Amino acid sequence: MKTLATALLMSLALAGAAQAADLGQPKTSAQVAAELQQAKANGQYTFGELDYPPAIAQNTGLGSQEVRAQLQQAKASGQYTFGELQYPPVVAAAASAKSSADVRAELAQAKASGQYTFGELEYPPISR
Repeated sequence: MKTLATALLMSLALAGAAQAADLGQPKTSAQVAAELQQAKANGQYTFGELDYPPAIAQNTGLGSQEVRAQLQQAKASGQYTFGELQYPPVVAAAASAKSSADVRAELAQAKASGQYTFGELEYPPISR
């Protein structure tokens, strides 16, 4: 048992010494400052939770006109939304087969059966 423990401690000591030898010279503050400035310029450095996770620069090879055309196409097809009021995006569908009268009738039926509620006081819906 002592031999095993001694061998384990010796191997850990040798591994630690080898790792310390790999560290080499510590960096100067000027080198660290230069690396920080480079990371900021590349967008690899973030500060605070608003920048997390850091944005990864992607080069798609598309020109600005092509990107604008894709954006307009996404807006037209309903795949692009802006703000909380348009979330989740509603995919533009073909003309609905239901008329507004049909929708009103379904709403009235849902209210009558207790499946529709409004506001926090009526949540969860109570089955009647």
